[in-house]
Amino acid sequence: MKMRLAVGVLMALMLGNGPLAAQGTADTFPNRPVRIIVPFPAGGTADVLPRLLGDWLSRKWNQPVVIENRTGAGGNIGAEAVFNSEPDGYTLMATPPSPLAVNQSLYPRLNFDPTQFVPITVMARVPNALVVNPKLAVKDLGEFVAYVKANPDKLTYASQGNGTTSHLTAEMFKLMAPAKLVHAPYRGSAPALQDLVAGNIEVMFDNLGVSLSLVRGGQLRLLAVGAEKRVASLPDVPTIAEALPGFASVTWFAVAAPPKTPKPIADKLSADFAEALKQPEIQRRMADLSAEAVGGTPEETGKFLQAEIVRWRDVIQKAGITMDGK
Repeated sequence: MKMRLAVGVLMALMLGNGPLAAQGTADTFPNRPVRIIVPFPAGGTADVLPRLLGDWLSRKWNQPVVIENRTGAGGNIGAEAVFNSEPDGYTLMATPPSPLAVNQSLYPRLNFDPTQFVPITVMARVPNALVVNPKLAVKDLGEFVAYVKANPDKLTYASQGNGTTSHLTAEMFKLMAPAKLVHAPYRGSAPALQDLVAGNIEVMFDNLGVSLSLVRGGQLRLLAVGAEKRVASLPDVPTIAEALPGFASVTWFAVAAPPKTPKPIADKLSADFAEALKQPEIQRRMADLSAEAVGGTPEETGKFLQAEIVRWRDVIQKAGITMDGK
């Protein structure tokens, strides 16, 4: 009888039944390579951050961390792949807002439920920034707000594409100013910034980490940032909220796991990402991207994501934004 009981307990642990098995799995996690799917192209902040943290985690875990870019459909293709992966912690998603907090309010149908992902943490946040072509006859935020109010539909703003944070940020600005701007959607930041620098368009609400080098090179003029408070490294640059109280727009980069990932695994992943974010070399690299480390437990991350869903859903509904563009 004792032998049968011992064998039964051992088999339960081996098969992964019960909380003891989950805890045991977390204690030994990871014991093979971890894959992080990024649902956006290589080269941008969304890609650089998980590579930076993944490199440190691979050394901590003594296991490879493989970054896979699986792009398309506003992040939905990569998100669907993660959603349908085994909930064992070995496949994760690292992403900006769209697949987790925006697309459910834009697309009539998704092949995954964004609310069912298991939140891990928020790696970092980067303020969105109001940048203009230097030839535009405005020198600061106040002049810009006055100009767009006095000249409806005269200026064209670029976005990274329909439904991206650059698009939604501009639409939020239009609602709060209020103002009328013409939308020119692009496929990513690079072609949009190229036309902005060339003077083919006048305005963009872009990720500060991407556009700051062009500002420092004199190719663009930075008028304001979308963060709630001024950026420490740019103390002379005002926030948009100083002209439009309540305005806030940052691009954040979160990590999530497939639905039903056990809590001990999620907690372990969150703690390890938090440790990585405290490393001086990582903080230096993030500062170069104008990124602020965030961290947070799975529970804190879940509450944050819920608030972001509400924030962007309100903008989408009030502005009447669709995937056909506006």
